[in-house]
Amino acid sequence: MSEVDIRLMTVEDVDKVHEIEKNSFTMPWTKESFWNELTNNYFAVYHVAEYEGEIVGYCGMWLVLDESQITNIAILPDYRGRGLGEKLLVAVMNAAKKKGAAVMSLEVRVSNEPAQGLYKKLGFQPGGIRKNYYSDNQEDALVMWVRLS
Repeated sequence: MSEVDIRLMTVEDVDKVHEIEKNSFTMPWTKESFWNELTNNYFAVYHVAEYEGEIVGYCGMWLVLDESQITNIAILPDYRGRGLGEKLLVAVMNAAKKKGAAVMSLEVRVSNEPAQGLYKKLGFQPGGIRKNYYSDNQEDALVMWVRLS
């Protein structure tokens, strides 16, 4: 497998990231949401994963004081199962730690066992349930946490 490059997302990446978003989620964010995250949200930090010169994934987080929250993470369907999501999330976890974050959290659908498996592999632990979190089908979200320091 070729090397994956992880770098900070720029506004020039929004169109491609939005395509990944639409191919990954039933209730995708708008292009404007990503643009606003990059240009107006002081707490937002987004990374992209490039594989063979193409953006194939992204991950966003908010950093507030010593806590980081994953807002979203996605890999194009054709590139899943190759370890790219793991490399992306590890890079984002390291970036959060370097910026002073002590913990990281995220929400994941209770039915998304592959994602939960990745998160557990990287040290995330269940921390609670958000009832009816997902508005498309009222599915619960599992909140997961990991200590970074």
